[in-house]
Amino acid sequence: MAKILITGMSGTGKSTALRALASRGYRTVDTDTDEWSRWTPEPDWVWREDAMTALLTEHRDGALFVAGCKSNQVDFYPLFDHIVLLSAPAEVLLARIAARTDNPYGKDPAERAAILEHLTFVEPLLRASATLEIDASAPLSDVVDRLQALVRRRG
Repeated sequence: MAKILITGMSGTGKSTALRALASRGYRTVDTDTDEWSRWTPEPDWVWREDAMTALLTEHRDGALFVAGCKSNQVDFYPLFDHIVLLSAPAEVLLARIAARTDNPYGKDPAERAAILEHLTFVEPLLRASATLEIDASAPLSDVVDRLQALVRRRG
């Protein structure tokens, strides 16, 4: 019943890792949807507290992999068994964002500048609270194998 948060900057491969884990039979939740997240007046894209609390407290069978990077995710850390930071150099992130076709975020120059700013100021905060950091510039199969190993390790 391991509950694992996969977090990191845009372009680290959170959604891609989730798809690979789902293909291996794991339950996965990408929180970058209106079902799991909402805009605040600031504006800030945060987790819906009720939805996330229900997801994490009601999950009982098998492993659950949740992906996202939200300013209020720290409030939910006690409900996870692992907090995994996917990280990669800026040039890797920007190249992936430029090439992806399933998510428009990061195509605009202002969004790319925000990503680089987050890499400087937000990623160190994520690193400080992570239970594991994975170099997301490694082959996808290696990244997913390391994530899957967390389930096996917990039993």
